[in-house]
Amino acid sequence: MPRRIPRTVVDRMRTPGGIPGFLKTASVCALIAGLLSPLAPAAASETETARTSAATNDYCGDQCSDILPPGQNGNATLAQILLNQAFGTQPEHAEDQLGPYANLAKGYTGLTNDKINTFFNDASFGVPADQVASTLKPAGRSDVTIVRDKKTGVPHITGTTRYGTEFGAGYAAAQDRLWLMDVFRHVGRGQLTSFAGGAPSNQGLEQQFWRHAPYTEADLQAQIDNAVATNGERGKQALADAKAYLDGINAYIDASDSGRYFPGEYVLTGHKDSVTNAGKIEHFKITDMVALGSVIGALFGSGGGGEVNNALSLLAAQEKYGVAEGTEVWESFRMRNDPEAVPTVHDGSFPYATRPDDPQGAALPDAGSVKPEPLVHDRTGSAATPGATGASREAARAASSSARRGMSNALVVSGEHTASGHPVAVFGPQTGYFAPQLLLLQELQGPGISARGASFAGLSMYVELGRGQDYAWSATTSGQDIIDTYAVELCQDDYHYLYRGTCTPMVKVEQKNAWKPTTADGTAAGSYTMRVWRTKYGPVEYRATVGGKKVAYTTLRSSFMHEADSIIGFQMLNDPGYVKGPESFQKAVQHINYTFNWFYADSEHTAYHNSGDNPVRANDVDADFPVWARPAYEWRGWDPATNTADYTPPSAHPHSIDQDYYVSWNNKQAADYTAAPWGNGSVHRGNLLEDRVRKLVQQGGVTRASLTKAMADAGLTDLRAEDVLPKLLKVIGTSPVTDSAAAAAVNKLQAWVAAGGKRTETSAGSKKYADADAIRILDAWWPLLVKAAFQPGLGSELFEAMTANLPVDESPSAAHGPTGSHAGSSFQYGWWAYVDKDVRAVLGERVQGPLARRYCGEGSLAACRDTLISTLKEAAGRTAAQVYPGDEVCAAGDQWCADSINHRTLGGIKHGKISWQNRPTYQQVVEFTSHR
Repeated sequence: MPRRIPRTVVDRMRTPGGIPGFLKTASVCALIAGLLSPLAPAAASETETARTSAATNDYCGDQCSDILPPGQNGNATLAQILLNQAFGTQPEHAEDQLGPYANLAKGYTGLTNDKINTFFNDASFGVPADQVASTLKPAGRSDVTIVRDKKTGVPHITGTTRYGTEFGAGYAAAQDRLWLMDVFRHVGRGQLTSFAGGAPSNQGLEQQFWRHAPYTEADLQAQIDNAVATNGERGKQALADAKAYLDGINAYIDASDSGRYFPGEYVLTGHKDSVTNAGKIEHFKITDMVALGSVIGALFGSGGGGEVNNALSLLAAQEKYGVAEGTEVWESFRMRNDPEAVPTVHDGSFPYATRPDDPQGAALPDAGSVKPEPLVHDRTGSAATPGATGASREAARAASSSARRGMSNALVVSGEHTASGHPVAVFGPQTGYFAPQLLLLQELQGPGISARGASFAGLSMYVELGRGQDYAWSATTSGQDIIDTYAVELCQDDYHYLYRGTCTPMVKVEQKNAWKPTTADGTAAGSYTMRVWRTKYGPVEYRATVGGKKVAYTTLRSSFMHEADSIIGFQMLNDPGYVKGPESFQKAVQHINYTFNWFYADSEHTAYHNSGDNPVRANDVDADFPVWARPAYEWRGWDPATNTADYTPPSAHPHSIDQDYYVSWNNKQAADYTAAPWGNGSVHRGNLLEDRVRKLVQQGGVTRASLTKAMADAGLTDLRAEDVLPKLLKVIGTSPVTDSAAAAAVNKLQAWVAAGGKRTETSAGSKKYADADAIRILDAWWPLLVKAAFQPGLGSELFEAMTANLPVDESPSAAHGPTGSHAGSSFQYGWWAYVDKDVRAVLGERVQGPLARRYCGEGSLAACRDTLISTLKEAAGRTAAQVYPGDEVCAAGDQWCADSINHRTLGGIKHGKISWQNRPTYQQVVEFTSHR
């Protein structure tokens, strides 16, 4: 294991980031020698050992646990970065949660309740006296204390005043994530390249998110003012909390600057001088929090979009089959309300965004007329290289797709089916893997606040996912549609449009960025301007013609200009005086305007509620397609000045209390509740949880260990192998396989299926998969068989259009979404349900909600079998190097590495890869034993 550098020894130079190999070893050693010699005990002078006792308001009975890799400490000084780059040493608490997290992959099979904290942290309130590592009165304040524990370094913040509590939260957040917070406030403002360097990945990141939320400083402030003005005393309290939190952050900035233990990335990116200390770390301001919030909302909580892609694929289907049959074919692939889809809520109907019988107002583009609106202009230097333009294309694709990487899962079982009679929950968000992590852990205890859990860095004035005194909560991304596309008619020129009959100018919003090489990022100097044209119906995303008329397609999001509104819901979740049971929990999350599924457990009850500002659409408007920007098709009650509208009431959102069990892995919420992403069909990764939890509930006596094992087992299973491959093999098995190569491949696949279809190491740390050949064969076979089965019937144009709506595959080795490759989360989007339904139909089996046509072998079992065998032979002949071609962290042919989780560096500290798991990044295992 890498050596640890105690936080109190080299704390002058902490930090995180993506700077692989930025200095050669010789120069690193020379720099370290110079930097370590004058080292002063900065952090040691600020801390003193103290004793604390466990809080008396903890009703979990030592049965609450959590984990958040790689570690709590996400800051590193310059010296620590250099040591990490040269020798692999880690700052204290930088990765001490990574090992236990990784070890569950091989250790879960023998898991018992008493072994849970071998793989998780004790998430009880407080710190036992003999486990106190340090006690700090930040900035010398007498009204707040930050205690850190020995095992993980998590801050336990206790305030005697509300201001002091929030000040401590801000100070502790800056101690652990200052550089990351700075990075993401610049991402949210579209200024990352000017701040951190012009690497193509930085260009793509700022473009993707600024396109989603192109705000001016006045826009950011207006959102704060609105959130305060519309929420009474809670709004005022939220503003006071935010200001205290920012005061804490800025106090740490000042202390670390004067003490010279600020994150070392500031030196490596040219913001500070390591010798003279010249330069400045800018203080945080309240509008930075809104910019940060816009990034998190875009990543995880903004369902919808993709209407133009939907229109293009519908038109392609109608061109292929004619309007009536083409529409039927398109709808069968869309699966808006598939009867075979696994829902989170078992009973009841919650109609939303359903297909109208007679759609009105649709504004489908003329063939070949759609052009994406360019975001980047006036490129110079390295901004004009192929790598930079490629990053821009990928950012645009990710921003415009409805297939956003929702991630996160939840398993919750009511007390009726547990061994103890108390509910058990295993849940958490999949937020990708970063170094440092986007989330941080903390405990907050103060007037009106009592919680422990995870929060996004820079927004941790409240715990966002975690536990209170006698309850716990978590969320998964839901993806229902709160983003609509409008076709605005142009008038006068390309930058004026008709708004309710008046020719109205678009508003130009620009962000100009320039960069030059630094030690951290050697990208050559360059610059560009990002430009967005805003209308009252949202920013322009495409241009086209409709019926010969020139239009701009805009995207209107219900949370646009409302990034700060959700703060009230999180404030309520942290307030033990507000959340006292499932009903008050549901009321709290109703104040969160982002699209999430929320789960709750206490000692007696479980609950679920879907959040988000779901706009009430005009009658007969189809939310899946662009509509004309005319009053008849606008959201009901829509006020463009404030971007507010009538929203569906809480009772219309899927919700439930004390259902026998809940599972969620971004699957369908409930009957008739349509999500924007495609793929909610008969096979979804939610099935992996549903099948296991349903079996546990049927057996009864569910424990924390058994539910954790179900999660871990699902997280190592290849969805295709468990739910689709047996049917493919059934087709092949309808006649003897005479070809020796195909027969050998079939035997390997059958053996893998019989062994459980897992992607797991032969032994812990072997970095070799059991059933490696079978895994390689399926990884190669899946895209081949999908194309061979469907493209002949659909035609090349329609097949390509459909894959733009729903990718064919999402295996662990695939690069996908804003988290990139090596991100753990897998099998969310793919053609598994299409293949499943089509093959079952070819076999003559019953299919509810079938595809409109049969595709594999054009419906002939023999022809389908021939297609599968021919593609299987081709796949079996592909080498590991062909299937896993290698990337910046893996050699070609290294199957384990291709799947592995690699923490994407956002600063200077790097971590080793771990074996693939498809599970939450932050995760809780909870079972409360009593209630207030």
